[in-house]
Amino acid sequence: MPEVDLEAVRAALRAHHPTAVLELPEGQWLDAKKAPYEVRRDPHAVEELAKDVAAFANGGGGIIVVGISTRLEHGREILDKAVSVDRSSVDLDQWRKLIRQHITPAPRRVSVEWSDDEQGACVVCIDVPAQDPGCLFVVAAPAGKKGAPRKDTVAVPVREADGTHWLPRTELQRLLSRGVAASGMPTAQALAGLLRDAVARAQLEAAPAGPRIGQGLPSRQQEIREAYEQLRTAGLGRPVGEAYARGPAALQEFEASREDQPGWVLCVVDGLAPVAVAQPVWQAIRAAGRDGSGDHPLAVVGYPVPGGDRADRHGPWAVPPDARSVDLDGGSWGAGRLVRSGRGVWRWEPAERLGFIMSRYSRNWTAQQPAPQMRLRALVTWPWADTAGLQIAPGKRQDLERALPHSALAGAVTILSRRRGAELPAARWDRGPWRNTPTAVSYTSTITAPGGRRAVSAAVMMSVEDTVVTCVDVLIEDTSAWAALLPGDAGTQLGLDEVQALLLAAWESAAEALPDTLVDPARMRWSAPPTTELRLSAEGPHGQPSPGLSTLIDLEALGPGEDGVRPEMAITITRSPTMHRQERQAVLRRALVHMARHFGYVWAEEELL
Repeated sequence: MPEVDLEAVRAALRAHHPTAVLELPEGQWLDAKKAPYEVRRDPHAVEELAKDVAAFANGGGGIIVVGISTRLEHGREILDKAVSVDRSSVDLDQWRKLIRQHITPAPRRVSVEWSDDEQGACVVCIDVPAQDPGCLFVVAAPAGKKGAPRKDTVAVPVREADGTHWLPRTELQRLLSRGVAASGMPTAQALAGLLRDAVARAQLEAAPAGPRIGQGLPSRQQEIREAYEQLRTAGLGRPVGEAYARGPAALQEFEASREDQPGWVLCVVDGLAPVAVAQPVWQAIRAAGRDGSGDHPLAVVGYPVPGGDRADRHGPWAVPPDARSVDLDGGSWGAGRLVRSGRGVWRWEPAERLGFIMSRYSRNWTAQQPAPQMRLRALVTWPWADTAGLQIAPGKRQDLERALPHSALAGAVTILSRRRGAELPAARWDRGPWRNTPTAVSYTSTITAPGGRRAVSAAVMMSVEDTVVTCVDVLIEDTSAWAALLPGDAGTQLGLDEVQALLLAAWESAAEALPDTLVDPARMRWSAPPTTELRLSAEGPHGQPSPGLSTLIDLEALGPGEDGVRPEMAITITRSPTMHRQERQAVLRRALVHMARHFGYVWAEEELL
């Protein structure tokens, strides 16, 4: 989600990411409307449109997003859901003309445009840029019957916090009087300056005493007060609501001490240093966990923790509004980091974890008979938040078919035989043996020996269900059939360097080539942490005892292992599957060493690989 400042929201809407504004609060420069202004049949709607736009023009600019509902949370309206707008119900050109006709003077450079995305969210964005500070914008004052304002009256709409209001008549009279006294005539520039002073004074005078620091959580009031005193120099102003609890955290929202800065959220968690988080970043944290398992967003992604680059990991700290990343921990997703892209879009990514819990998809696509003698597998689980409607476009499928013979995967399989003196390219890829539908992919390349015996195969598979799963296998189908294709006494046992090369090529294909047939992975939000499973397994022939991995792979470089036949080894990597090749190679080496140690090769080191 973009940072909560006007320019970042503008950029997100112009880039057609309307859902990026969800979870933001309405405020001085942001307003949301669930339904369009019914200007075609309701004259009062024309007045409302002019009033709302003029208020932003008088207040330094802002954005009205039409097609998003809100919910009330701690006294603030939060942009909640994209209900979307039917394009046939809105004439954008008519709205533009009404704005020019009903606001005096017509505000400059106001844009009224659609902002929609591939998931079906469609909103109207009314973008009001900052106007000349010497200009005051007025509309006809509503009088009598709605939709029939008098032409000899004016009213001044102003934006106050998250509401649009009329400047009181007493303030208008005082502004005019002061303008006449100061310059002889109430010029626009004089009135504009007086208007800003009057609005600020009215807000100050109307402001209630407000909640106190820590109010609402008596048992934790003292620690909240202490945290506030330690962090007030970061820019914390007055509380804007009572303190409240979310799991282990005590939270309270504060104004900024400076008018040109966003507010803050004070977060106090037992065992962690207290932290003040700028509202833009806090809203991004909440949005990142919104697509989780139904728990509160913070219970999913956790709470801010000092990163490893902070010298002081125990003292109070602050996350400013221009932060590029923030580390999180304590949620059901485990440790992770929220990172903001150059486009201003926030994305949660898991911290790297190595483990041995396999997913329910780990045995997919393994029912072929006869079973291969050995399988090297890379399987990636993509738990994206919204997979509804995802399908493999015919053009993307054709691109994949053309690319497979020239892929790193095909090259790695070819090199297996070339290193043994035979030129056996993986150049032909056939559809199957599994499903090929708009939501499934299956392609296989097989090197066969005389008599049709399958020697070595490579296969790519993908399933697009509630969770997208991509998988790549390299199969040593029959070592005797493979040996028959090799010159002399070339052996078929794989070296660890070959295992690494095959797994790297398989992982790259599963993490890049296959998901690219659906979407740009960088634009998708997670509903759970993504994982990659790497597996080495000796499987066939069916019904006979497995010979064990050590007969098919030279494992001596790992050092001595436990006695006995080991039919398989596997590991699960929790982290973003998308990365550069050099980084993927480093992760693969760490994962293989961790896996080898877990399965009895306790002396394994990366240098041995």
